Amino acid sequence: MKFDVVIVGAGTAGCLAAKTAAEAGLKVCLIERKSREDIGNKVCGDALGEHHLKAVGLDKPQHGELERRIEGVKIYSPDLSTVFTVKHEDFSGYMLNRQLFGQWLLNQCLDKGVILMDSTLCLEPAIEGGYVTGVLAKNLKNGKKECVRGKAVVDASGFSGVIRKKLPPEMGIEREISNDDIEACYREIRQLKQESRETRYCEIYLNQKVTPGGYTWIFPKSEANVNVGLGVCMRGKFPNPKNQLYQHILTRPEFEGSILLHGGAWFDPTRRPLDNMVGNGIIIVGDAACLVNPIHGGGIGPSMLSGFLAGKTIAEAIEKDDMSKRALWPYNVKYMESYGTKQASLDIFRMVLLTCSDDDLNYGMKYQLLTDEDVLKAGLGQEFRLNITETAKRVFRGLRRMHFLNKLRISFNLMKKVKAHYRNYPETPEDFEEWRSRTEALFKKAKSKLLE
Repeated sequence: MKFDVVIVGAGTAGCLAAKTAAEAGLKVCLIERKSREDIGNKVCGDALGEHHLKAVGLDKPQHGELERRIEGVKIYSPDLSTVFTVKHEDFSGYMLNRQLFGQWLLNQCLDKGVILMDSTLCLEPAIEGGYVTGVLAKNLKNGKKECVRGKAVVDASGFSGVIRKKLPPEMGIEREISNDDIEACYREIRQLKQESRETRYCEIYLNQKVTPGGYTWIFPKSEANVNVGLGVCMRGKFPNPKNQLYQHILTRPEFEGSILLHGGAWFDPTRRPLDNMVGNGIIIVGDAACLVNPIHGGGIGPSMLSGFLAGKTIAEAIEKDDMSKRALWPYNVKYMESYGTKQASLDIFRMVLLTCSDDDLNYGMKYQLLTDEDVLKAGLGQEFRLNITETAKRVFRGLRRMHFLNKLRISFNLMKKVKAHYRNYPETPEDFEEWRSRTEALFKKAKSKLLE
């Protein structure tokens, strides 16, 4: 079979790419391992900022896809003595019924004429003359294999990156992701005995003993249901996230007598975006391209944006009858401009959080080295200041934790440098290798200063 675009993965990124390409008049095939009815059934935090819907031109769904309105986020220190409340239109949004939301996106694709091949496993990319020209797929119902051809292919297969991992090195796209840049997550949907005490805010709990390099979340869903889970960085020896949830979180009084409705695990790539996400005939989107916020792990919004940009870019390239890396390069540029720069700078701050102690976090929040407003600015990708008062200096000096203050200073300076560097992302592939060399040097320096 021959299409204009073949998209592997019917998640949020894949559906937005399919919908956008189909709206441009292209013939689109959407390949998905799950059955038609199971699409959208994914384990995640289920939170989506309202601004992400607006960014890709989507109206709010009206049939149960949005379970609860959220006004912002509350962040708790490890000792629970300090709470930052972050409230802003970019942090307000919805808790999703993930299944219904996924089906809603899929139906929009099908309404635009997208051909769905469900229960179909993508095995590998088809490559001819240095171009990705389709994929080899296997029908899981009858075992039949076939090559699905396309002028362009989109890898929207999520963390597994089934196409990305099998691309030849000369494509210039990273194939493997370090465990240091991955969060192992486990979450459950639980029905409480009574509605949660907090229904307007998502709650995040920092604690390096419970969630090294990550955090615990309790997000309110419909009625008395909550999405509760945690993530831990897979750096070095890391604990089992499910065990941590049961030992440290579900033992809280609020979960006594609660009923397990659904549980599951997944992985989040919490790092900067892939330096390059395109090759001849191929675009990488969503989790496959590491487009997850490095601090809070949110990936639905960035994945939708990446799919939207991919569909637009492919439509323009097909109109010019050019599927080269150069023709698809604007996708890289547009994503880095809109979200990638912020994501890369937050990757630097993530390195600080990986190595700080609970005492660092407790005192840092108590003495407001960062304020609620600073956390908001960081989340928005804006410049924010490090507020080291004389009182804070005395406290940290007395605790012999001046190294933490020094790390914060270093990280802030590096974040500024990374932002400036990403704002100069190359407009064409010809200047990319020089840019990537500088990128690698910046992050190597950051790791040596902040992690070692």
